Amino acid sequence: MNQIIKRIIDNIEKVIIGKRNVIEQLMVALLSEGHVLIEDVPGVGKTQVVGALAKSVDGIFNRIQFTPDIMPSDVVGFSMFDPETKEFTYKSGVVMCNFLLADEINRSSPKCQSSLLEIMEEFQVTVDGKIHTVPRPFMVLATENPVEHQGTYKLPEAQMDRFLLKISMGYPNKEEEKLILDRFEGENPLKKLESIITMEELVNMQEQVKEVTVLDNIKYYIVDLIHESRKNPKVLVGISPRGGISLLKAAKSLAYIRGRDYVIPDDIQEMAIPVLSHRIILKSNIGVTSDEIIKEAIKNVEVPLY
Repeated sequence: MNQIIKRIIDNIEKVIIGKRNVIEQLMVALLSEGHVLIEDVPGVGKTQVVGALAKSVDGIFNRIQFTPDIMPSDVVGFSMFDPETKEFTYKSGVVMCNFLLADEINRSSPKCQSSLLEIMEEFQVTVDGKIHTVPRPFMVLATENPVEHQGTYKLPEAQMDRFLLKISMGYPNKEEEKLILDRFEGENPLKKLESIITMEELVNMQEQVKEVTVLDNIKYYIVDLIHESRKNPKVLVGISPRGGISLLKAAKSLAYIRGRDYVIPDDIQEMAIPVLSHRIILKSNIGVTSDEIIKEAIKNVEVPLY
């Protein structure tokens, strides 16, 4: 494993117990300059893992608690008239940071949710016709509760497609839960967590990921998986081309984390579900999940030699 990435993971694990797979997927998104949706029930550590990731990197971390009364201007900022200069000046919103925690994103109105669309795709906001670029690197880490539906608004498909990964924390086992009780019996360890790398080091790693080699047969493997899932009769709307691009980026980041400068089919298979499953819309009452559609595609498509 890449030693810098290992140091970051070890640092996060000072707070989060038994979720190395989740942390590695967050590292994939971080290196891919992608965004993450963490969907799970309350209390399993969604906010804690995001906070630990943000504190491990020496960047700007902002958090916004999404509620029905949050306005788009709270997110992207607004223009305010300055009586001295007789001009409108831009007052930045919470997006002007490196890591944005959009907590319980599905509790805000569709109008407020849509304010993130431009940011997540183009890394900029447009306010009163003027473009304002967010700091780079920039990452949205959103959380939502899939069980509670009262007072929530389903994320539109266009926004779901902008998340590189959708992941779930899951419950800890008995031994892990006992360790959690021990660790959090006193002060929250997140308060004492220190940064491991600078923003410059992170940007350098992101550039190195772009140099990871992907052979044509691996690219065709990605295309074959996506087309296999699209032709499934249980699928109403299939994976977009953005999904294929996202899978390619995620596989390159995973290869880099594993200490390789080339992608293998195992990288594609490991990242396929977290990258692709949330981009599928299924027909109603068909009795399968989107994860199962991806697993079926992986089973049916021939694995290339490398």
